[in-house]
Amino acid sequence: MGEHTPDNQKRLPPWIRVKVHAGKNRDNVSSLVQDLRLNTVCQSAKCPNIAECWHSGSATFMVLGNRCTRACSFCAIHSFKPEPVDNDEPERVADSAERLNLKYVVVTSVNRDDLPDKGANHFVATISALRSRLPAAGIEVLTPDFKGKKHLIELVMNQVPTVFNHNMETCERLTPPVRSGGRYDRSLHVLQTAKELANGRTAVKSGIMVGLGETDSEVEQTMRDICDAGADILTIGQYLPPSLSHWQLQRYVEPEKFSYWAELATEMGFKAVASAPLVRSSYRAEELALRVLGDRRTVIPNEVPETASMV
Repeated sequence: MGEHTPDNQKRLPPWIRVKVHAGKNRDNVSSLVQDLRLNTVCQSAKCPNIAECWHSGSATFMVLGNRCTRACSFCAIHSFKPEPVDNDEPERVADSAERLNLKYVVVTSVNRDDLPDKGANHFVATISALRSRLPAAGIEVLTPDFKGKKHLIELVMNQVPTVFNHNMETCERLTPPVRSGGRYDRSLHVLQTAKELANGRTAVKSGIMVGLGETDSEVEQTMRDICDAGADILTIGQYLPPSLSHWQLQRYVEPEKFSYWAELATEMGFKAVASAPLVRSSYRAEELALRVLGDRRTVIPNEVPETASMV
């Protein structure tokens, strides 16, 4: 980590532009998550796409509190004594999703290494609550690594989520300093285990950031490792430090490189890819899921978002 950003990294390049969206939908999402005492990764992780997603009436719910038991050097979420598990939270998430009339719901969490089940049963309860309120909705879970314990991954996979997502975040060399408590091989094991349990009913997904100091060859090796572990969906986005005290940005990757990686990922065997500077784990999540699993409720939009290379 560094306290100072290099002069050539202080100014955002012209291809990183966040559109401003305002209006009733964004206000509705904001009011609802506040009223129901919910956390969203959109706010907690300072996602650059919050305006676009909230304007469209979508949000990624973050369960199990707003305090993480790990202190990853890239992440904006606070790391200190976690909050007690709120057993009513799954129902409030489902209530919010129903009131927003969501067709696709993404649920993630902080790491909860302090819990015997690492939070797996809370994911189960949340999926169950969502299914009872919105039986036709797609449900994507973005989980921690559960310390690699197969029986905990199996608990979640037994609920047959539409997509099981676990992010690799970065290359093998940078994993120890960047991902507090994370292990490259363990994350690959999580993806592989999820794929083995999926039985073709659940798509497996992972994502990485670029700009932390990795080389292009390390990016491509990480992509291969994720593909070999069985992931169907891949997201690649630009790392943007939440503050000067977080991991120092090393480079801005140009859009042409993201497009190249999208094509390469398809050649490797990924069934759906989102690769662009502002892509994040749950950005256009439903579109990516539809490309893998199809859907009887809706159709993939024909247009390609300006901020993403969708393959």
